[in-house]
Amino acid sequence: MATTRATWAYRDRFGDTFGRTYFRRFGPGVVSSVGLGTYLGDPTDAVDDGYERALIAGIEGGCNVVDTAANYRCGRSERVVGRAVTSADVDRDAVVVATKGGFLPFDGERPADPARYVREQFVADGPVDPADLAAGYHCIAPDAIEALLDRSLDALGLETVDCYYVHNPETQLRVRSREAVYDQLEATFERLERRIETGDIGRYGVATWDAFRVPPGDDAHLSLPTVVERARTAAETVGRAETGFEAIQLPFNVHMADAFTVPAHEFEGERRSALAVAHALDLDVFTSASLAQGDLASGLPSAVDAELSGETPAQRAINFARSAPGVTCALAGASDPDHVAENVAAGTFDPLGARAFDAVFE
Repeated sequence: MATTRATWAYRDRFGDTFGRTYFRRFGPGVVSSVGLGTYLGDPTDAVDDGYERALIAGIEGGCNVVDTAANYRCGRSERVVGRAVTSADVDRDAVVVATKGGFLPFDGERPADPARYVREQFVADGPVDPADLAAGYHCIAPDAIEALLDRSLDALGLETVDCYYVHNPETQLRVRSREAVYDQLEATFERLERRIETGDIGRYGVATWDAFRVPPGDDAHLSLPTVVERARTAAETVGRAETGFEAIQLPFNVHMADAFTVPAHEFEGERRSALAVAHALDLDVFTSASLAQGDLASGLPSAVDAELSGETPAQRAINFARSAPGVTCALAGASDPDHVAENVAAGTFDPLGARAFDAVFE
């Protein structure tokens, strides 16, 4: 498990290599503001090898945040993350490992009949009630999430997951009411609060795609203040003084800036953006799609180019994401060692604060 002492020592290991704002507070410790993602790529041994080399290079080069999920690349990404974290010349307790549960994962490859696989592996004598499924492969009910967490711990080969996300809970809105989704989240949060007590996870949150960046009228909307309130209730129910709900993940880049621009949440008598509410509630924000799955590696609007000369397009995109108010860490894919080196080098530049960020919106 990542510790305060080890993460601060990790920061000190790099001295003045990075810009002043590169390392940021995460709980009592610190994390790099560029993180390593593991979503893209085919479920093959060759891609596994590339990820492992890239992750080790990133961890040894200044990124101590690694993000994955049970379903990424048919379950292979978690296994690769576990190998990389234990193989890198960095103490395990200096690295924040995050994973997610919600989408039911395959085992190494896509089965010929996915629906049958789900029925046999998760429904028949398994942890998933068919009534809790959405889209045939998504479940966030308490028993399912606990089973997926256990599966992730086994795949990673780690004793503790530092941050565990309930993955895309808005998927459940396809089959049940918003209130029913909140109820299900609260019940699952109770289980996760207990798993903090047993040391299986350090903290938890939700990773979303649409939920927190679309307005209340949208079918995929979930209220961030309501989700946090349900987490607080869950903590009280299990007798914990404070909730372990400490982080959210959502997409954010220059073409998907809704988390900053859309006043999607009712909070303290006014409508505010997801980033503003997260900041007010003292939540850490980890941005996915910081490079728009590679699309932004070829360039950003000229306003940002003018402000951030000397950086590559990928570095400018990453620095845009991590310079947004309230963002703790911008995640970028880590399947290629050369790309990881370029992404990590974004941290040698200090984003120009509001100038770097607001240039796009002028």
